[in-house]
Amino acid sequence: MELHDKLEIKFRLDVNQKRALRRLKLFSVSDLLFHFPVRHSDISEVKRVADLISGDMATVYGKVSKLKTKKSFRSRIPMAEGEIEDLSGKIKIIWFNQAYLAKMLRDGENVKLTGKVTASKNGIYLANPEFEKMLNMPIDSHDTLFTKEGVINTGFSYPIYAETRGITSKWFYHAIEKIFSTKGRSASGGKEVRLLDTLDDYIPGDILKKYHLPTLKTALIWIHKPKNKKDAESARKRFAFEEVFCIQLERQHDKFEYRKNKSFQVSSDKKDVEEFLQRFPFDATNSQKKSIEVILEDMAKNFPMSRLLEGDVGSGKTAVAATAAYVVVNNKPFDHIQGRLQTFGSLQTAYMAPTEILATQHFESFIEYFQHLPINIGLITGSGCRKFPAKTIGRGGGVNWTTISRPQLLKWVENGEIPILIGTHALIQKSVKFKNLALVVIDEQHRFGTSQRKKLVRKDNIAPHLLSMTATPIPRTLALTIYGDLDLSLLDEMPAGRKQIITEIITPNKREETYEQIRRELINGRQLYVICPRIFEPDPEKELALNVKSAVEEARRLKKEIFQEYEIGVLHSKMSKIKKEEVMQEFVSGKLTILCATSVVEVGVNVPNATVVIIEGAERFGLAQLHQLRGRVIRSSHQAYCYIFAEAKSEKTIARLKALKTAKNGFELAELDLTLRGAGELGGTKQWGITDLGMEAIKNIRMVEAARLEATRLIAEDPELSKYPLLKQKVHQKAGEFHFE
Repeated sequence: MELHDKLEIKFRLDVNQKRALRRLKLFSVSDLLFHFPVRHSDISEVKRVADLISGDMATVYGKVSKLKTKKSFRSRIPMAEGEIEDLSGKIKIIWFNQAYLAKMLRDGENVKLTGKVTASKNGIYLANPEFEKMLNMPIDSHDTLFTKEGVINTGFSYPIYAETRGITSKWFYHAIEKIFSTKGRSASGGKEVRLLDTLDDYIPGDILKKYHLPTLKTALIWIHKPKNKKDAESARKRFAFEEVFCIQLERQHDKFEYRKNKSFQVSSDKKDVEEFLQRFPFDATNSQKKSIEVILEDMAKNFPMSRLLEGDVGSGKTAVAATAAYVVVNNKPFDHIQGRLQTFGSLQTAYMAPTEILATQHFESFIEYFQHLPINIGLITGSGCRKFPAKTIGRGGGVNWTTISRPQLLKWVENGEIPILIGTHALIQKSVKFKNLALVVIDEQHRFGTSQRKKLVRKDNIAPHLLSMTATPIPRTLALTIYGDLDLSLLDEMPAGRKQIITEIITPNKREETYEQIRRELINGRQLYVICPRIFEPDPEKELALNVKSAVEEARRLKKEIFQEYEIGVLHSKMSKIKKEEVMQEFVSGKLTILCATSVVEVGVNVPNATVVIIEGAERFGLAQLHQLRGRVIRSSHQAYCYIFAEAKSEKTIARLKALKTAKNGFELAELDLTLRGAGELGGTKQWGITDLGMEAIKNIRMVEAARLEATRLIAEDPELSKYPLLKQKVHQKAGEFHFE
């Protein structure tokens, strides 16, 4: 047997098993070997029948009885059923598709069963349990050191794998047994040796030794067939470290490659920066000052900056980006012919926003910040182009911008006459050429991948500094891993004078009362967001249709029953880009008082007059996402309100939602989400292609830091990993599974 052998060649598989393995994306012997158990059944956690709760994975001991085979009433699938009884009570057992099991056991036999406790209308039962016949029953079910055929049992039993219809943990257990006992060709192609002995470890030995991690061969045995809990944990730790280590190597290599480029060395004057900060309507917070200082230090170096600025909605990221842009445009380009700085012109900044509305808002904000300077600011979006200042003074003597043609704007950008250009993704198209692009600011596009960054590098290998910004609170460990090639800065304070959002969790009986409180705000001229988990109503004919509010139906209901006197708009992801922009513009201008939307409004549009937000079906959103949605109403000095309408009654859900009232900021909530919801459910983590084991590692800051440290060291010593060909191969394989671009 070889690692690359197809499973159907080496194992007798029926049609259902083939389908099941395909669903689990398991095709080769190697795939199977690296399909790890989700957990191990542990005898030390044996439960009494009387203590079983629906949803538990449980191990019970007892006598079996009433064993029989039959076919299910509707689907006619073959099944076996029976009962198991211990001193505390009895529970039904059902094996679906495994009728033969009833013939392998006899009434009155002592067994150990491990399976999922499942609820039905007739009570709970053990579904498809694994069984083991017991010659000697333990005196106490929690005493794990009883003997089994003369062998000491340390309490660990068989592994439980991620299953799918047609394949069970038992099948995996026996298939892995077969792989472990089979021989394969040695690396030299000579004599036959055990397949596991043909595996070479791709993680350098010094790293394994330093962090007390088992070798690949040992880890594979320990993860599939551990003798005890310690061995199983040790194996999981090794594979978790490996996953984060591979991501870090890929990210650190990207960073190394980008830093090979030269960049513009941007100098700054402390006094000028302080004066510029006075132009904002609030005093800069300490974290803003610290971030600006670090960014200016980065831009003074001769290689390009790559930095991620994380900050809650309203924490003043735009002010930090504007200050960096101010310093850049105050620098003159270098004249390579004369060998000195030019006496005219400016270095350029490109500011990329996720939507046209946001780009337009930034354009207007930048006019306010920069109108005292003799510089041009451009705006480029799908809808058209603008330039500030216009040659004519605006009506009423105010500052003014003018609409210009795209070719004209592009010409001025190319010859350096427009030092600040704001826009959407249109900014990085081939047709947009800059003369001296020194800084690129990317708002809410933190996954601006390596290939996109390469487009920004000039032919003479001069790359701009890169400042990426996000208001999405990302747990620190996740940020250090996913964005391992970016240095992190945090804005964890709010500008002085910002009022805390009053957040209330509303149970169904308080709904009417809450609408009356909201009406008082609307009478005072304020606006309201209503966020719903889905776009349209579910099909009532469909089984398991989630009964949660939809934006379209909720808008109709509110107009008909609650807020008849107000204009209500709808916004969701299925609408065209133009339609979305139109609706948002109507809300910004005040034509609409209420906006019913899905979480599409999460990314920051500034509507200072919207001070109230209702979040329907709040239990359907992650904590970090709820915090983001709540942040839509923190755009002014007016008191803001967030009403969380929750239908769920479970204590765990209510406790999770209560964290919104007590957490100081989004980062705290993101960390809490990671622990409460489990890594696999954390908003967005599935999209990275990281396994559950990798996400386990991401909960552990020490492991992430260790993997980062070792990856940075290896890339510094050997950027192309030429001394580590197996590791390089593994990183390429993993990089194909991650979705970083």
